[in-house]
Amino acid sequence: MNAMENFTTTLDADGVWHVRFDVQGKTMNTITGGVMKELGKLVEEIKANDAIKGVVLFSGKDNGFCAGADLGEIGGGSMDGHKKLSADEKLKKDFEQGFNLNRSLRALETCGKPVACSLEGLALGGGLEIALACHYRVAADVPKIQFGLPEAKVGLIPGAGGTQRLPRLIGVMNALPHLLQGTSMNPQEALQLGLVGALVPAGETVVAAKAWVLANPKAVAPWDVKGYRVKDGPYTPGGGMTFVGGNAMLSKTTYANYPAQLAIMSAVFEGIQVPMDAALRIETRYFLKNMASPSAKAMVRTLFISTQALAKGANRPKGFETTSIKKVAVLGAGMMGAGIAYVQAMAGIETVLIDQSQEAADKGKDYSKKLLDKAVSRGKMTQEKADGVFALITPTTDYAHVKGSDLVIEAVFENREIKADVTQKAEAMLGTNAIFGSNTSTLPITGLAEASKRPKNFIGVHFFSPVDKMGLVEIIMGKKTSKETLAKAIDYVLKIKKTPIIVNDSRSFYTSRCFGTYVDEGQEMLAEGIKPAIIENVGRMTGMPVPPLAMADEVGLDLANKVTQQTKKDIGNKWVATSGQLIIAKLVEDLGRFGRKNKKGFYDYKDDGTKAIWPGLTGIVATKIYEADPEMVKDYKNRLLYRQALETARCFEEGVITDPRDADIGSILGWGFAPYTGGTVSFMDGIGIANFVAEAERLAKKYGPRFKPNKLLKDMAKKGDTFYGRFGGEAAKKAA
Repeated sequence: MNAMENFTTTLDADGVWHVRFDVQGKTMNTITGGVMKELGKLVEEIKANDAIKGVVLFSGKDNGFCAGADLGEIGGGSMDGHKKLSADEKLKKDFEQGFNLNRSLRALETCGKPVACSLEGLALGGGLEIALACHYRVAADVPKIQFGLPEAKVGLIPGAGGTQRLPRLIGVMNALPHLLQGTSMNPQEALQLGLVGALVPAGETVVAAKAWVLANPKAVAPWDVKGYRVKDGPYTPGGGMTFVGGNAMLSKTTYANYPAQLAIMSAVFEGIQVPMDAALRIETRYFLKNMASPSAKAMVRTLFISTQALAKGANRPKGFETTSIKKVAVLGAGMMGAGIAYVQAMAGIETVLIDQSQEAADKGKDYSKKLLDKAVSRGKMTQEKADGVFALITPTTDYAHVKGSDLVIEAVFENREIKADVTQKAEAMLGTNAIFGSNTSTLPITGLAEASKRPKNFIGVHFFSPVDKMGLVEIIMGKKTSKETLAKAIDYVLKIKKTPIIVNDSRSFYTSRCFGTYVDEGQEMLAEGIKPAIIENVGRMTGMPVPPLAMADEVGLDLANKVTQQTKKDIGNKWVATSGQLIIAKLVEDLGRFGRKNKKGFYDYKDDGTKAIWPGLTGIVATKIYEADPEMVKDYKNRLLYRQALETARCFEEGVITDPRDADIGSILGWGFAPYTGGTVSFMDGIGIANFVAEAERLAKKYGPRFKPNKLLKDMAKKGDTFYGRFGGEAAKKAA
């Protein structure tokens, strides 16, 4: 057959066709348009060539089999070229295009010859779906390898047979969590569930796959055997309850906010009741319907396309050579500083961890030991590697150890005087090209830079807690911060494998400022007399990860009160307290309720890990609204979401943030803004700016001026603008 770009083939003496999957120009195999076309050609050759007795499919990449579909093509709107067709014609064209991969994989599955897949590395999304269309899978016995269908995490559903083959292969009950949550499994789990037929030592999978092919010349998929039935389908004993319970759990966890999960449940329920060919058509229809939803488009753009771009430095200023970050000093060994030290050491960076006492510094280093010990115990790291990482951290009280650092990260208490003191001590030891980063969440960088003799080298580097789990870093430009310093800060963030967003200086910057409106609105609702349980349940219904009063407890009421006092001190006579700030002041100053940290806040926390809203809260704020009808619930949900989005719009108007990608990614990864929206900017664009403004004005009349849309939003509404259209730049506009 003719040479192909993405596959190379060899027919051996036993008639086994070895097909090497190797997408050119990519470090990892992904399913592109070219791959889909060539898959069809491969199947034609398998069927037509009598010399081929069976097939072994394997990867030409060392890092895995296939990471799935190229979402850049999907996110770029590859199906938008049919706009001139009638609705029926467009529907047929879209279906034909969307069904292409399913058609090829079904043809592979029914080619009449045994096909085995060798899995030496990860197989995710469409990559796993290709493997599932083979008659047999053999995997390397390597614990770190992952198999899964993560499409739901970015608002999509598996569209190449995943919703049909996985439930048939491992059972509906076993498959649904992987489909709905996008969780992956390691080789041992895959073997136990029946996803793979055997595990063999790394490097021996192709040999094992060939042996199976030769031993099974008449192999067919289980579901193509006459009389096959799904073992726990909806009309089997107990199978019906899987869907009843599954739907209940889905409603409880998603509040019907995520169309992909609903589509997956429907595709599985309907598909497993019919033969595979019909089932794949059902899946494709749900895949296309879901992919056209605003939620799917926004999630793919933000959680995949934009996040990947920024994680590769798309927002890094051009013209500066990449800086190799080898040594970093961290000032402050508390929870934040200890977490920063850990991620640095994991990235191979020599780390100095400084605190006021050796005991505190040692305690900060011990945080890394706990995480490393856990990784070793779970088989995710060797003891030798863990020891090497641990050795990179030097706990000390001596600022002389700062010498030779490429960067200093200050992570001390949110107090201007303390930060100024440690800044001066560290700078005295720094070289002229080193930069200084302050991990502050609220205090303006320009003001903190006044303590520095080199304000152009001073920048905000705001981490999120817990540092080892949170993937975002907010980089804040002071008025005198140079672009070279920004480039170095981004190089640092990329080296520790975090995603950077860039914002300009402002009190609380972007993430803390917008996040603050969420907890503040919950407290405003409390001040109005809305029953606390209603506030919290509505918070969950919005899709936020934690309801507003519980979130305030997690952050710390005492910390919020200290930030308020610092802001009051900075602003002076112009300061006006919100209802929420007054409530928190009373809880903290009069009652000593600091939040989860001392088990007393808006909630009471028990030793067994359970919590309940503090009964005494009604003694501070009288409850007036005990029930909420659907219209009230809709209003309350909009209050919580619109407050955050409106603050984002104000940040754009003030120039605090300038890139919609930064805004969307920052809102989801930074404070957990409802992921199904694609972020605060996508939320506004998805509603339509004119519609958003109209609703904001209604809320302002009913609940107060904090909901008034700003001049920017009104201007955008008149012109029919979107944020991605107006502020996106070429890269973001293409993503839109």
